[in-house]
Amino acid sequence: MDHFHYRDGALFCEGVPLSRIADEVGTPVYVYSAAAFRQQARAFRDGLAPVPDVHLAYAIKANPNIAVLRLLAAEGYGADVVSGGEMARALAAGMPAEGIVFSGVGKTAAELVRGLEAGIGQFNLELEEEGVVLARLAAERGLTAKAVLRVNPDVDAGTHAKISTGRKENKFGVPIDQAPAMYARLAALPGLAMQGVAIHIGSQLLDLAPLEAAYARVKQLVDELRAAGHTIARVDLGGGVGIAYRAGDVPPDLADYGAMVARATRGWDVRLMFEPGRVISGGAGVLLTTVIWVKPGVTRPYVIVDAAMNDLARPSLYDAWHDFAAVRPTGEHFTANIAGPVCETGDTFAMGREVDRVASGDLAVFHTAGAYGATMASTYNSRALVPEVLVDGDRFAVVADRIAAETILAAERVPEWL
Repeated sequence: MDHFHYRDGALFCEGVPLSRIADEVGTPVYVYSAAAFRQQARAFRDGLAPVPDVHLAYAIKANPNIAVLRLLAAEGYGADVVSGGEMARALAAGMPAEGIVFSGVGKTAAELVRGLEAGIGQFNLELEEEGVVLARLAAERGLTAKAVLRVNPDVDAGTHAKISTGRKENKFGVPIDQAPAMYARLAALPGLAMQGVAIHIGSQLLDLAPLEAAYARVKQLVDELRAAGHTIARVDLGGGVGIAYRAGDVPPDLADYGAMVARATRGWDVRLMFEPGRVISGGAGVLLTTVIWVKPGVTRPYVIVDAAMNDLARPSLYDAWHDFAAVRPTGEHFTANIAGPVCETGDTFAMGREVDRVASGDLAVFHTAGAYGATMASTYNSRALVPEVLVDGDRFAVVADRIAAETILAAERVPEWL
C-alpha cells in the first residue's frame, strides 16, 4: 500500500493532507508515515521467515529520529549503531541493550566503554587493535565483551562507489584471508568473547548475486574457523537491500531475498544478524517543499524550491534520484531543472527532468526521502535545520523541531579579545 497518495487532487500522507502540514509547520519539512515504517518492518521480518534464527538490528544511521526508533522497537527491532550518539538514541527509544550491535571503523575508547557499561549485545571489530583495546577495557572492569570480526570478502556490490564497502580497497573490515589467524589471537584474549564474523558489502543493492557470493566466502571462513576449534555462534550478514527510487529500479523481492539467505546459509547453525536501514525507512518519508521561483533559463527553466542540499544531500553527494511531484498537480508537465537556494552549483535535485508543472507558491515533494535525508542535514549557508513530522492515521506530530539560524547563532561565542 502506498501511504503517500492523492485524494481529491491533493497529496496526502495516510489521512493527513500535506498542505495542512505545510500550513502548520512550514516548509521545508520531512514527513514520515508511521504505517509505512510498520509495513516495511514486518515485510522484512516476514521475508526472512525461512531462516530459523534471526536478529534484526535497524541501521540507525538511515533515520535516527527517536520517534521512528520507538516505532521499530515496538516491532521487535534492535539497533545497528555506529557511534556513541546512536547508541544513546537506541537506548532512549527503548531498544534493549542486548539487541544493540556496535559497528563502525572508528569507535573510540570512550565509545567502547559506553557500550561495555550499557551491556550491548555485540561489538563488530574492524581491526585487530580494536579488539585488543576492547578486551583490555572489558577486563579492567570485570566484564566480557561479546564480539565478532568484520571481514572484507572483496566482493563488488555493484552499487555507487561511495556506498560500496566490500572491496579490498575499502576501509571496512579485515581481509578475509587474514581473518583466521587474527580471530585466533583475539579469541585468546581475556575480556573478549568472540562469537563469529560479520560482513556488509554495501548499500542500495538491486541484485542479490553479490550478496550470495559474499555469503559463500563467509561460509568457507566459518568452516575454517570451526575446524580450528572455534565456536561460531553468530554471523552478521549486514544490510544493503535496495529500494526503488525511480521508474525502472527493480529492488529485490523480500521473499526472494529470504529464500536466498535460507539457501545460502543452510546448515550454518548460527544466529544470523541483519542490519536493514534504507529498506525499512526509505519509502516511508518525503521532503515537503515550496516553490520560490520558476526562473527562466537559457535552455530550460529552473524551479527554485525552499529545500536545499543542506536538507537533502543525496543528489549532491551521489547524483541520487528522488522523484519530484506537485502536491496539487494540474495534469500539465514541463521539462525543468530543480534546484535549491544554497550558493553552490551542486545544489540541484534534478536537471532536464520532465515534472509536474509548478509555479511560485506551489507545494511539491521529493519522494523516497525517509532514509539518509534529515539524518544528513546541515545548517550550511546558516540555514535552519530541517524539522521532521510523523503521521499516524489522521493525526500528526512534529518529532524534530526546526532549529532556527538564530538558535544556532546563540550557541556560538566571540572571544573577549575580539
